[in-house]
Amino acid sequence: MQKRWKILEADELKAQALYESLKINKTLCKILVQRGLDDFEKSKQFFRPQLTDLHSPWLMKDMRKAVDRILTAFHKKEKILVFGDYDVDGTTSVASMFQFLQKIYPAVDFYIPHRYREGYGISKLGIDFAKENNFSLIISLDCGIKSVELITYAKTLGIDFIVCDHHLPDNELPEAVAILNPKQKDCNYPYKELCGCGVGFKLMQALSEELKLDDAYYLQYLDLVATAIAADIVPITGENRTLAFYGLKKVNENPCAGIKALMKLAAVEKEMHIVNLVFIIAPRVNAAGRMDDAKKAVQLFIEQDATKAMEFAEMLHSDNTDRKEADSSITEEALAIIESDVTLINRKTTVVFQEHWHKGVVGIVASRLIEKYYRPTIVLTKSGEYVAGSARSVAGFNLYEAIHACREHLIGYGGHFAAAGMTLMPEHVDAFSDAFESIVAATIAPELLIPEIIIDSEISFAELTPIFYSILSQMEPFGPENMKPIFIVKKVIDTGFSKIVKEQHIRFSVRQNKIAFTGIGFNMAEKFSILQMQQPIDIVFTLDMNQWNGEKNLQLKVIDIRLSQ
Repeated sequence: MQKRWKILEADELKAQALYESLKINKTLCKILVQRGLDDFEKSKQFFRPQLTDLHSPWLMKDMRKAVDRILTAFHKKEKILVFGDYDVDGTTSVASMFQFLQKIYPAVDFYIPHRYREGYGISKLGIDFAKENNFSLIISLDCGIKSVELITYAKTLGIDFIVCDHHLPDNELPEAVAILNPKQKDCNYPYKELCGCGVGFKLMQALSEELKLDDAYYLQYLDLVATAIAADIVPITGENRTLAFYGLKKVNENPCAGIKALMKLAAVEKEMHIVNLVFIIAPRVNAAGRMDDAKKAVQLFIEQDATKAMEFAEMLHSDNTDRKEADSSITEEALAIIESDVTLINRKTTVVFQEHWHKGVVGIVASRLIEKYYRPTIVLTKSGEYVAGSARSVAGFNLYEAIHACREHLIGYGGHFAAAGMTLMPEHVDAFSDAFESIVAATIAPELLIPEIIIDSEISFAELTPIFYSILSQMEPFGPENMKPIFIVKKVIDTGFSKIVKEQHIRFSVRQNKIAFTGIGFNMAEKFSILQMQQPIDIVFTLDMNQWNGEKNLQLKVIDIRLSQ
């Protein structure tokens, strides 16, 4: 697939000033400036985050109300229900809050709605469960900000809500006793990008301060907070970066029994990074809700006994194996449908539908299809009497607006800029598919249908030293708004030793002037002919440390190549 390359610029004067104060590689100084870290103090806080950097939880709107209501529940011996969503952010939020409260108060339980029976967020079934079991306070995590009617219903049953959420509030807010959400217009909390588990963490921090508990009471859940930050794809800046930094430290030094068991099943032997939380831990946790019941993800995270934790981990591991099989077979079927129909191939969108596809993986399949056909994509399946589906966008295109424009064909829909879900009648699938195609074709800029690689900086092989790599590594944890830097090196020559490995990948051996580097380009075999031309080429890559037979060597992880201009 052809890709666009965009090389970022940096303010040269600021980069030079930063170089003079930090005395580190000039290219890295340019990247720091691009990321808003344009003076010594900001850079110091970035490279050396401290737990003392965390903001006071009392700056968050309604924190006092939330803490007071929980203390009243303690005093009156009320039953408290911790309620969360079925994804990683929801289950880690519930696991940490439930354990925290349980250590200081006995009358607490948790509830995770079933993905298919109850749907996303607060559910009527969950509220009815609370009423039947005499819970008078529900603390919702990673959900609730849009549940206006259901929280009003709970109030009629004598149940109060404290909402801890991070999703964008609507104009009408639910009638909760307290709403903790830094994205509220009148909330003065300095950092707006916490995930749901992060908001719950701030409530635990406030309760610890109020009850004069040791910091360890809430800091022990940092491994769960880091897992939520990684999985929920929130910016790894500011407070999230500090939480992720210390959360990863805990994952690597002393994780909870549940994370430890998942790591063991995945045969993790090296240091964990954010990317491992995203690709090793998160899919197994999400698989519980996708394929079965997410309650066992919470049970895994709260389990203290290593043997029992392993039993829960094996259930999640098994769900994930089922999820991978479903995802793989559906992706194959979907690609076959597209490839057998010239009309579908030439569209600006992909909409595919089969009744038997598993509802839990259609969102993942949509993302897989975008890897082959880079365009807004919807995957639909049968759900009871209706058709339900998930949509994924390409960078820069507002998917939600396009679906909103096709609403006459839908029963319901929701989502945001990059991802959405919808429900419709089976007989409306074709009309919806055609409407979606015509809206996207009329509104999408042609360049958005070609994937773009954002390149942080040009660099020379001479700069790529072990010291350079050591400083680069200190920019971790990487993630949204602090991605692993992508470099371009220009006018390099193949040494003649590059080769195709396992029929799909390229093992690179290239040099610039007299300095040679090896690298790996996954699924790039079709570009091998460019190397064989023996012409100067430009290479886009990230820098990795390769460990082999006890030796460590820097290597290029190649993303794309083209002939030099």
